Amino acid sequence: MLRYAKGARSERELIGLFSEKGFSVIRAAGSGVSSLCPDILVFKGGKQYGFECKAWECGSLSIEKEKMKALKEWERNTGITTFIAWRIGRVGWRFLYLDELEEREKNYTISMRKAMMINRGIAELC
Repeated sequence: MLRYAKGARSERELIGLFSEKGFSVIRAAGSGVSSLCPDILVFKGGKQYGFECKAWECGSLSIEKEKMKALKEWERNTGITTFIAWRIGRVGWRFLYLDELEEREKNYTISMRKAMMINRGIAELC
């Protein structure tokens, strides 16, 4: 339950950040519990993004293969650019294209170091 609460709190934080930037925001039903679409959808003008949110205080982030497959299929079907939104402790949010994670035997992964090198924050999406 604690993990769900942390994730939901992080999602609400991200919703607030995009709302403040003038985006219309939708939190997907079933967010946080094996949903087939991203947790959050945002729209403004011609910009539209989907975000699978993760708040993880580790040296790397992993996404299960089935979840990544569902996200990629959703992105193809909708044409909406989909990101992994990683909330990194004192750093804040970093946004990763799905193909920036490396495929492994059981999951897709990215190191915090690589995410920090990519360094895509909210300003780059607005």
